[in-house]
Amino acid sequence: MRADGLRYESGSFRSLVGRMFGLMGTNKLFGVAAGIFVVIVFCAVFGELVVPYSPVETSADTLQPPSLAHLFGTDHLGRDIFSRTVAAARIDLGVALSAVSLSFVIGTVLGMSAGFFGSWIDRIIGRMTDTIMAFPLFILAMAIVAALGNTIWNIVIATAIINIPFYIRFSRAEVNRLRTAGFVEAARVSGNGSLRILGAHLFPNILPPMIVQLSLNMGWAILNAAGLSFIGLGVRPPTPEWGILVSEGASFIISGEWWIFMFPGTVLIAAVFSFNVLGDGFRDLFDVKGR
Repeated sequence: MRADGLRYESGSFRSLVGRMFGLMGTNKLFGVAAGIFVVIVFCAVFGELVVPYSPVETSADTLQPPSLAHLFGTDHLGRDIFSRTVAAARIDLGVALSAVSLSFVIGTVLGMSAGFFGSWIDRIIGRMTDTIMAFPLFILAMAIVAALGNTIWNIVIATAIINIPFYIRFSRAEVNRLRTAGFVEAARVSGNGSLRILGAHLFPNILPPMIVQLSLNMGWAILNAAGLSFIGLGVRPPTPEWGILVSEGASFIISGEWWIFMFPGTVLIAAVFSFNVLGDGFRDLFDVKGR
C-alpha cells in the first residue's frame, strides 16, 4: 500500500498499460521517444541479423558518401557505417542496462538500509556516497577503467559505481519519509520483521519513482559508455560502438567526410533523448496526485 492510501496490485498492470498508451496520445514527444526505444531494442536484439553487411568487414569502397548501396556511407576502411551503427546498439544498450541494473540493486539496498535503520549504518553509507560524489563522475569512471583495463565488464563496473549514489540518496530519502507511515506501523504491529517490511511494504512504494530515475540513468549510462570509447578507454576497435564510430569520424570532419560521424552521433543523441523523455513521461504516469 502506498502512503497516500493507494495499493499497487497485479491487476492494476492493465490500467498502467492503458494510461501509458493514453499518455502517448496526449504527449506526442513521449510517443516518439517510445518509438525510438523500440527501434533501439530491435536493433540490439536482431540488428546483426538484418544489416546488409558485416559490421567489421572491410572493402575497397573507402570513404563513400551515403547511397542506396551504403545508406550511411562507408568509413576509411570501407566498412558500412549503417551496419556498424545498427550493430553498435547491442553493445551500448547492453552496457547501459547491465550497469544501471547493477547500480539500481546495490544503491537501492544500501539506501533503504540507511533510511530505515539510521544510526551508524546511515553514517557509513552517507560518507561513502559523499566520497563518490566528491569526484567529477566521468573523471572517476575514466580512472576506474584506466586502472582495471578497458574491457566491457570494467566499463559496466565503472558506470555502475558512478550511478550508485543516485539510487542511495533517492531510496534513503523515500524510506526515511515512509518508515513512520501508518501502513509500516501496522505491518510492524502485525509481527513483520524489518527485512519483510523493507522488501514487502516499503520497496513496492518507492519502486515507481525509482523507475523514473532508472530511465534517466539509462541515457546517462549510454552517454558515459560512448564517452569512454570516444577517448579510447571504452570498447576496443573494430567492435562497433557509437562512441568509437563518432571518434573515428571526427578526424575526417575537416576533409569533408561528414557522414562518418554524423549518423552514429545522431543515433547516439536520439538514444539519450528517448530515455530522458521516457523518464519524464514515467514521472507523469506515476504521479497519482497529479492525475
